[in-house]
Amino acid sequence: MTVLDDRQQTLVEVFEELAYQMAKRDDSLRVELIGGKVGVKEVPDGDHGRVIQWLTRICIQARPELWLHDQGLRVETYRTGHARPDGTLAPSDAFVGQGEWADAGAVLMTVEVTSYDCDTDRRDRQDKPRAYAEVGIPVYLLIDRDRCEVAVYSDPDGERYCRVVTVPFGKQIPLPDPVGIELDTEPLKSWVR
Repeated sequence: MTVLDDRQQTLVEVFEELAYQMAKRDDSLRVELIGGKVGVKEVPDGDHGRVIQWLTRICIQARPELWLHDQGLRVETYRTGHARPDGTLAPSDAFVGQGEWADAGAVLMTVEVTSYDCDTDRRDRQDKPRAYAEVGIPVYLLIDRDRCEVAVYSDPDGERYCRVVTVPFGKQIPLPDPVGIELDTEPLKSWVR
């Protein structure tokens, strides 16, 4: 059972209401709460969406019992963080009945595809790997369009991922168990600026 103090509980409640209100007014923005900081990012561009389509097809073909969801997750040690990964690989019905912000217990892998904004370095390369490792998500896949490389983070220890494997676009890279899929990253070369 997770216990939040009054300050944490208030922050989480205020954030969830803010995220709900923003979504009702403007669906071109995505809101997250990581490390006690609220972050707002624009909805991804077309190439970003194409990368997610590519990965979804690979996951469905290799593991038809899974789906690459667009699901908000409660993350960080006390579930006070709220992240909206670009993709969340989990069983097809893992989030039924959970609402906008779900528990990360059934998640096998989170996916982020970098956007061309000033916050990408901190958000996708620092804050999110820490937050996902804290809740024990087995694999974090970072498709880094700025650096033209793919990084696979695995073996979370509750604070960080102990293993990170990085390859340039064009190489093969395995997604370790429990995902168990091999990616040929050659197509990613087509979806960068």
